[in-house]
Parts: sequence; structure tokens; C-alpha cells
Amino acid sequence: MREPIADKEMVQNALGDQYDPLSEPPFTKHTDHPVWSHIRAALCDVYDPEIPVSIYELGLMYDIRITEADGVIDVAVSMTLTSPNCPVAQDMPGMVQGAIMPISGIGEVTVDITFDPPWDKSFMSEVAKLQLNMF
Repeated sequence: MREPIADKEMVQNALGDQYDPLSEPPFTKHTDHPVWSHIRAALCDVYDPEIPVSIYELGLMYDIRITEADGVIDVAVSMTLTSPNCPVAQDMPGMVQGAIMPISGIGEVTVDITFDPPWDKSFMSEVAKLQLNMF
């Protein structure tokens, strides 16, 4: 197993006082970029209307790619839903875009929904599992 590059203090400095390692979903991939902490915070403010946990902590974000060119930051999100029959399936990409777009320097935000792999509770952060009594 590879040792983490950042120690606890470095992560705390990057993400601020709101950082809790138990709130990190185990399978979410993201690129390290100075704007990442702002994107993470924005996603933590987006909730599925039927579940009282953020879509980030639910582990619905599979991959968040951040690229920058000429001072413009583009974000590509690959995410899933808890179920293919989710009633907010049509609205969720717009909710994610709406959360990320106001961040300073953001250009284009694309959101792709996928069901491969299918979501299950193992994708959730420990905090989300505790909040939903699903541990």
C-alpha cells in the first residue's frame, strides 16, 4: 500500500476546519488542484431531496477532473445515482453544475451520469453511513 503524500496537517490546511477524514467517500477520484477544496465544499451542499446526506458523502461522485488552460478551470464530473429510477435523475446534473459554476475561475462544467459500476452503500463515507444507520 502506498503511503499518503499529504499528512494530516497538509490536508487540514488545504480543506480548512470543515475537513473530516470520515466524511471522505472511499472511491471518489479527483485531481489535486487549488480549486478542489471549493468544489468539494460546493458538492457537500448538494443533497438528494429524498436522502438527508450530501451527494458527495453518499459517494455518488465517481471522478472529478479539473483542468486549467489560460486561467480558465474546466470541471468534468462522472457520477451516479443511488438508483436508475431516481426521481431527480433529470435534475441532478443541473444541480451539480449549479453548485460548481459560481466558483471563481470556473469555465465549463460537464456532468455525466453512469451506472457502471452500480452504486451501493460501500461507496458512502463513514459519516454518511452513520447518519443513515447503514453501517
